[in-house]
Amino acid sequence: MALINYSSREINCKIVYYGCGLCGKTTNLLYIHEKIPDNIKGEMVSLATETDRTLFFDFLPLELGAVRGFKTRFHLYTVPGQVHYDASRKLILKGVDGIVFVVDSQRERLEDNIESFENLKINLNKQGYSLEDIPYIIQYNKLDLPNVMTYEQMERHINPDGVPAFESIAISGVGVFDTLKAISKLVIAKLSRR
Repeated sequence: MALINYSSREINCKIVYYGCGLCGKTTNLLYIHEKIPDNIKGEMVSLATETDRTLFFDFLPLELGAVRGFKTRFHLYTVPGQVHYDASRKLILKGVDGIVFVVDSQRERLEDNIESFENLKINLNKQGYSLEDIPYIIQYNKLDLPNVMTYEQMERHINPDGVPAFESIAISGVGVFDTLKAISKLVIAKLSRR
C-alpha cells in the first residue's frame, strides 16, 4: 500500500475521500488546499463536468512530518460520487492507505449514503482489501442544511463498526482539518507498527 522510496527517504500514503454524489468530498479537498501553506502542498488536479461533479480525482500531496526518519507525504484523492463511474471508484482505491467516508447528513440522502458505503466495501473487496484492514473514519457533512439527521441517527445507520466520526460543514471548513488530522494519525500509526 504505502510506497516507500529508500533513496529519497520518503513514504507516500494515499488517502481516499469516498461517498455519494455531492456529499462534499471535493469541497473538503478544496478547503484544505486553500488553507495549507504553499510550501507543503502540491498542485490540485480536478477533473469536473459542467455540473461541477468530480469525474476522476483531486490530487493533493501534503508533507506531514517523518516516520522513523522517512519524510511522510500524503496524497489525497476523491472518487466520483455517481454510481455510473464505478470503474473509476475502483481504480482510485488501488493502493489506498486510509479512507474518509463523507456522509451527506440530510435525511433524504440516507439511502444514497448507505448504498455508497456498501459500494465502498464491494470495491475494496475487488481490490483485495477489507475495511477491517484499512484505517477509515466517517465525516458527517452538511450539518448547516435543514432536515439533517442527528449524530445518533447517523451513527446507527452508517457507522456500525463505531469508527471515529466527525461532524462537519466542509464549505466553511468546520471539521475539515479535524477529519484530515484523524485519518493521517491512523495511517501513520499503522505504518509505525509495520
